[in-house]
Amino acid sequence: MPPPSPPQPVSAHCSDGTLAGVSSALGCFTLWGLFPIYFNLLRHVPALEVLAHRILGSAVLLLALLLARRQGSALLASFRNGRHLRFYLLTTLLISTNWLLYIWAVQTGRILEASLGYYINPLVNVVLGVLFLRERLNSRQWSAVAIAGIGVLAMAFGHGAFPWISMTLALSFGSYGLLRKKAGHAAMLGLCMETMLMAPVALLFLTVFAARGIGALGMPGEHTDWLLLAAGPITVAPLLLFLQATQRLRLSTVGLIQYLTPTLQFLLAVAVYHEPFTRIHFMVFGCIWLALAIYSIDAYSSHRPSSLWLVRRAVAPRRDPRP
Repeated sequence: MPPPSPPQPVSAHCSDGTLAGVSSALGCFTLWGLFPIYFNLLRHVPALEVLAHRILGSAVLLLALLLARRQGSALLASFRNGRHLRFYLLTTLLISTNWLLYIWAVQTGRILEASLGYYINPLVNVVLGVLFLRERLNSRQWSAVAIAGIGVLAMAFGHGAFPWISMTLALSFGSYGLLRKKAGHAAMLGLCMETMLMAPVALLFLTVFAARGIGALGMPGEHTDWLLLAAGPITVAPLLLFLQATQRLRLSTVGLIQYLTPTLQFLLAVAVYHEPFTRIHFMVFGCIWLALAIYSIDAYSSHRPSSLWLVRRAVAPRRDPRP
C-alpha cells in the first residue's frame, strides 16, 4: 500500500489564505481606527467640504477600479435600473449621513462619542437582525444587548443628554449594512454607485465655494491641499482591505477584529487628544465592553466545534481505499 498523501500543501494553502485575511483585516481596522488623526489635521476645513472631497476622490478611484475590472456595463445597468437606483439613493443618504457626522464629531472634539458609536454598532446589528431578518438570540446574546442598553441609559441619565452622536453613527451604519446585506449587491459596485450619486452634489458644493473664494483647496495653508486630495485614497484603501478580509475569513472572525477600530479611536481620544473621561464614561464603556465580551465569547463558542472539526479533517492523514 502506498504511503498516505501528505496534507502539508492543503494546510499551507489554508494558513496562507488565513494569514493574508488576518493581515488585511488588521490593516483595514487599524486605518479606520486612525481616521481621527487625519480628520483632526483638517479641523480648520468645514466638515461638509471635507466630505465633498472624500466623495469625489472615492468616486473617481472606485470608477477607475471598476473599469479596470471590466465592470462598467454592470455599473451602467444599475443606473438604468429604477429599482436599483431608488435603493442606492436610500443607502447613499445613510452612508453620507454617517460620514458627515463622524467627520464633524472628530473635528469638534467628540472622538470618544464616535468610538462609543462604533462599539455599539455590532450590538445594533444584532437587534436589526432580530427585527428585520428574523434572527434568533440565545440568553447570552440577549443579556449582552440588555447590558449595552443599560450603558446607553447611564449616559443619558448621567450626563443629562441622550448620546445622539453615538446612536446616530451606530444606527445609520447598522441600517446601511442591513440594507446592503438584504440586497446582496456587490460591495465595490454598490459603493461606486453611492459615491457617484453623491458626486454631483459634492462637485456643485465645491464649485460654489471656489467661486466665492472660501474653498480650502488652493488657499494658503500647510499641507491642506495634499490632505484634501488624499481623502479618496484614504477612504478606498481600507475598503479594499476589508473586501479581501471578508473573502478569506469567516464573518465572525472579521467581527471580532473590528473592535480594533473603536479601541484605537478610544485611545486616541483619551491619550492623545485628552478628551475628558469621567466616571459616567467609565460606567458606559464598562457596560459596552462587558456586553461585547459576552457576545464575542458566545460567538466564538458557537463556531469552535465546527472549526476544530474542519482543522482535524484537513490535517488527518487520508487512508488509501485500496488494499
